[in-house]
Amino acid sequence: MPALFSEMCRELTGKSADVTMLAFSNRTLNWHCKEYFSIRFALLYGKYDYCVIQQFGHPVPPIEETEPCVKRLAEQCKSVGTTPVLYMTWAKKEEPENVQLISGIYRTLAKKYGMLLAPTAELFETLRLERPEIDLYWHDGSHASPYGTYLIAATLATVICKPKDLQALSDRGIDFDVKFEEDEPPVAAEDGKKCAVDLDADKTAALRRCIERTMIL
Repeated sequence: MPALFSEMCRELTGKSADVTMLAFSNRTLNWHCKEYFSIRFALLYGKYDYCVIQQFGHPVPPIEETEPCVKRLAEQCKSVGTTPVLYMTWAKKEEPENVQLISGIYRTLAKKYGMLLAPTAELFETLRLERPEIDLYWHDGSHASPYGTYLIAATLATVICKPKDLQALSDRGIDFDVKFEEDEPPVAAEDGKKCAVDLDADKTAALRRCIERTMIL
């Protein structure tokens, strides 16, 4: 995701974007706020223009649990001149009825605390209805497929770069289906392009049009 997002920012603006990620598996914002040292240090000394804030996705924590953390992180961002961006997680593939709940929580908090909003769940749902042949989900029905990842990265790039359109974006995505031999330890690909794949041009065009229609026009 950081590699794809950075590349999209370059395609949209012609400028490189330095992206870092502070994320741990199966952790809520409440965990980040309790641990706090890492994110506080990053915000105080990282000199970031934007900070993307993402809550745990599945199951969706209630707004009563999410709000204190969002408030604290948004205030910390603004105190050092960093713009907070609330990243709306999406519903599971088999639970589209949760989109309305997720949307309500994130839109309420983004408005209340003056944050930018990446409406990913709403875009997932729009495309599920309009283009069901584009599978945005990975095999588990929870995580994003390469097309879902493309949609998320393009949404975040739209929020931050504020382009007039997304025509400059290529059809390049990231293939997460990387296999290792059993006797080899898993290694991280330092260069995200090592895992890059060209996605179907018609499908990525549909993703871009959906974002443009929702967020730009």
